[in-house]
Amino acid sequence: MKQVRLRAVEPEDLDTLFRYENDRDLWAVGSTLAPYSRKQIYDYVAQYSADIYAERQLRLMIDDAETGVTVGTADLTDFSPADMRAQTGLLIDGPFQRQGYGLATLAALTEYAAKTLQLHQLYAIVPADNTASLAVFRRAGFRTGGRLRSWLRRGGTYGDAIFLQRLFP
Repeated sequence: MKQVRLRAVEPEDLDTLFRYENDRDLWAVGSTLAPYSRKQIYDYVAQYSADIYAERQLRLMIDDAETGVTVGTADLTDFSPADMRAQTGLLIDGPFQRQGYGLATLAALTEYAAKTLQLHQLYAIVPADNTASLAVFRRAGFRTGGRLRSWLRRGGTYGDAIFLQRLFP
């Protein structure tokens, strides 16, 4: 399995984040509906706080541990300190997909969530037709918690999503 390093967002990540956030092909699996300006991304990076308790979210960059090349991002969002849970999502850049980075990232992220943040659970909401992503989450120990009918709008149609959970003892 690939080895990854999760790290904080750095100013050098501006161009990478700008490219990810403005890739219209990724908007269907995220929540973006409009492009971001370089200034908006610059301000985000400059003001980035890695304090999940203050921001209720955390963005981490995913680097290949051997080469140091950035291969994507991992997010913890909708953090609930009362319930000790967070939603997770990851983006593996196109050239690095299907090489084991997703599974390695979820392994590192779940370890960080369980041991460092001491969360009780992580969850993900994945489009039902995203079989590759569903397979990676399931291989990483996430279990199906339910099907969300007509949950995601794509163009003029609605699609189902799968709710996945990973509980920690």
